[in-house]
Amino acid sequence: MNGRKSSVERKTKETEISIELDLDGSGEGTIETGIGFFDHMLELLKKHALVDLTVRAKGDVHVDYHHTVEDTGLVFGKALNEALGSRAGIVRYAFASIPMDEALVEASIDLGGRPFLVVSSPMKHCMVRDFEVKLVEEFFRAVSVESRSNIHIRQISGDEAHHVCEGMFKAYARALRVAKSIDPLEKGIPSSKGTI
Repeated sequence: MNGRKSSVERKTKETEISIELDLDGSGEGTIETGIGFFDHMLELLKKHALVDLTVRAKGDVHVDYHHTVEDTGLVFGKALNEALGSRAGIVRYAFASIPMDEALVEASIDLGGRPFLVVSSPMKHCMVRDFEVKLVEEFFRAVSVESRSNIHIRQISGDEAHHVCEGMFKAYARALRVAKSIDPLEKGIPSSKGTI
């Protein structure tokens, strides 16, 4: 399938973000947010979702990382929504369970047009260097709203915050990889409503 691409920009007094997304890519693209750990997570997302993703973000990271992370989520979510188009023919639902050493994280997603996020993790307020794990939840909340998708992420085990965060991004990415894919048996919109 061709043409499932989008390019979205957002500029505020706090951030300037541009994202280019190709849902039928191979994991290529450049990630530059000014936040090293967040760059690493987005690299994992594009690789495991098999999307081409270029992110250029400038934010008030001298204040903290919240604005940059949340706004990047908003722009990525909007880009995902635009690239999905009518969502005709997609698998829509998907689940992934990712082990990362001692950590195990599950993600379930529905690209069915209804935004909702649930993140279950006892490590939300832990830190990876100067990056709070809670920001991962803020990122996915923004993605959920702008992409009109239902996302559930659950930490089953893990006591190393870096591993838990990697599990979250990899599980979401692997679920997205399936949910965005084209189902050869689906002849139209994957909803009994006839629209998403």
